[in-house]
Amino acid sequence: MVRPLKALADGLTRLLEIVMVLCLVVMLVMVFGNVMLRLFMNTGIDLSEEVPRFAFIWLTFLGAIVGMRKRAHLGVDLVVQMLPSMGRRVCWGISQAIMLVCCGYIVYGTWLQHDIIAGNASPVAQWSMLWVYGVSYLTGAAIGLICLSNLVRLFAGQVGDDELIDVHEEGMDDALHAERDMQAQTAGGRAP
Repeated sequence: MVRPLKALADGLTRLLEIVMVLCLVVMLVMVFGNVMLRLFMNTGIDLSEEVPRFAFIWLTFLGAIVGMRKRAHLGVDLVVQMLPSMGRRVCWGISQAIMLVCCGYIVYGTWLQHDIIAGNASPVAQWSMLWVYGVSYLTGAAIGLICLSNLVRLFAGQVGDDELIDVHEEGMDDALHAERDMQAQTAGGRAP
């Protein structure tokens, strides 16, 4: 049961990454194209003012989901690293529960504003703003599911100690391991 769910989550994460790349391409092409048109033709495309902004909103919200799934969000682990394993588990569980509540507020707040957002149209394209800001439904629900599954895994005892600290700086982990190895070699080579 766990493997198919993990494969599904990996596939959905990959799909979100593809949509994020498409958002970047749309932003790049439309902004660059509009700059070139204004520079050389003294004209422009009206949609290139709106669509890149909307793509940036989607990119940001979808990036939050992917970052949560890959445990890539920024954090401060100074205090948590000093705690024993049980203290880390408690803090991690509390942080997951707080994020779950925040996700509930994101979805609930979007639902409260749904009619207002759906009734407003973008000035140029005349698209319902629900197509722009409705992404917060997806973001709140997806991150909430991730937090909920993390809490279930925590209570089931399936969370490893390496997951309890969510800050992972690439390069820093390697540097710390190299420094510890060097200290161990230096300590081992000393005369008693």
